[in-house]
Amino acid sequence: MKEINIKGFGAYAPSLVITNDDLSKIVDTSDEWITSRTGIKERRISEGEDTSQISIKAAKMALDRSKLKGEDIDLIVVATITPDMFTPSVACLVQKEIGAKNAMAFDINAACSGFIYGMQVAYSMMKINNFTNALVIGAETLSKIVDWEDRSTCVLFGDGGGAVVLSKEDKNFSKKFSFYSKSEGDKGEFLTTYAFDVVNPYIKEKNIRNKKIYMNGREVFKFATTSIVNSVKELVKINEIGIEDIDYIVCHQANSRIIDYSAKKLGIGIDRFFMNLDKYGNTSSGSIPLALNEMYEKGLLKEGIKIILVGFGGGLTYGSILIEI
Repeated sequence: MKEINIKGFGAYAPSLVITNDDLSKIVDTSDEWITSRTGIKERRISEGEDTSQISIKAAKMALDRSKLKGEDIDLIVVATITPDMFTPSVACLVQKEIGAKNAMAFDINAACSGFIYGMQVAYSMMKINNFTNALVIGAETLSKIVDWEDRSTCVLFGDGGGAVVLSKEDKNFSKKFSFYSKSEGDKGEFLTTYAFDVVNPYIKEKNIRNKKIYMNGREVFKFATTSIVNSVKELVKINEIGIEDIDYIVCHQANSRIIDYSAKKLGIGIDRFFMNLDKYGNTSSGSIPLALNEMYEKGLLKEGIKIILVGFGGGLTYGSILIEI
């Protein structure tokens, strides 16, 4: 029987690097203030590249490493909160550019949990449909929706994304998938970005909501740390293994303090958590696939290891995946 496995990884981030010192020239902040509170040293910012272009570059890398062509793909799922436009979806734009003429393609919106949700959706659809290969992408251009005058949020976010190819095959790369995901919509007001209003002559300028990212940092921190701890404990329990059996935990790369606190609550060393947020900042749905790609390139995804991926963010949403390589 053929199993669903990860066949290839890809990622892309814009070339423009904005350092903490660069940000200190436009808002009241400093490298020391940002680093000590977030762990972030720099982030990538798009100079005209849309989310679709980031997605396409990550997808092409993942396909190349999988030794597949666009026409081999049956399903494309893109997780993003910063699409190029309302329609067509980013997934359909990717489909066109990679020549995936046989694919079903659509976007999902689960903010920073988006890649986890996208993986779960794709995996489930591959189980119930005659799909052999799926492309799952998490990508963002958050610079579009950041308030560059708000030092509490503009220092956090960056642009970029990654992709994985899921395939049904006899030869396993990843031998096991286990999922645990939840949403807490009653807490949605803690992290918001309002959609742009449809043009309406009765809307006054003073009534138009702020369209930039708003975050209640204290509440999001509590939610994030609880989500990580609960997700890891639930996946370990469901799969009847010990936390000591987990080789790496890859969290959404939001803030090093969130990850440090979660490691202490779980009673495990911070060295078990893979982090690259110092280079990319918070790229929302793009952060986990960016991290996975870097782990792949560093040779960390060795056969037999177990990793847990944990996403958490707007909605509020959270989700996790246990993968045995």
